[in-house]
Amino acid sequence: MKWSRCSPHTRSAACEHDRCERTKPLREAGSATLELVLSIPVLILMLAFLSYSGRMPGARLQIEDAAHQAARAATVSRSPSAAAANARSTAEAALSEAGVTCRPVTVTVSGTLQPGSTVSVTVSCPVDLHDLALLRVPGTTTLTARYASPVDLHRSITNTAGG
Repeated sequence: MKWSRCSPHTRSAACEHDRCERTKPLREAGSATLELVLSIPVLILMLAFLSYSGRMPGARLQIEDAAHQAARAATVSRSPSAAAANARSTAEAALSEAGVTCRPVTVTVSGTLQPGSTVSVTVSCPVDLHDLALLRVPGTTTLTARYASPVDLHRSITNTAGG
């Protein structure tokens, strides 16, 4: 407790200063609470933006992984049509397992299946942005990944296994 140098009947500059010091905390009472209440929406918006910023690279990595798996599945196929079908089914399975929803997924296979050659697979996935919590970002973005896988040098071109 602060003792005042002034009596109720004294009117000096020191007494006025004491009165100002005693009333100063009353004017600032609750200002920290108000600052906190005003800053909470900004902090929540920053957390939502960080969630959005972290989600896109994660989805991109999952699509790159799907392209890698699809390219490997294409290289073990015996015909170009089987390579395209295997690449597509493998990419769709990898994306659904990872929880990435594409509308629709596009898988493109290029290259030959000759031993020593390279098969490239491109996976394109339009991803919706509106499902983010709190932000409600409109629209979609297309994430694309490409991976090239070598065809084994020591494999035969046709199936020579006897029945």
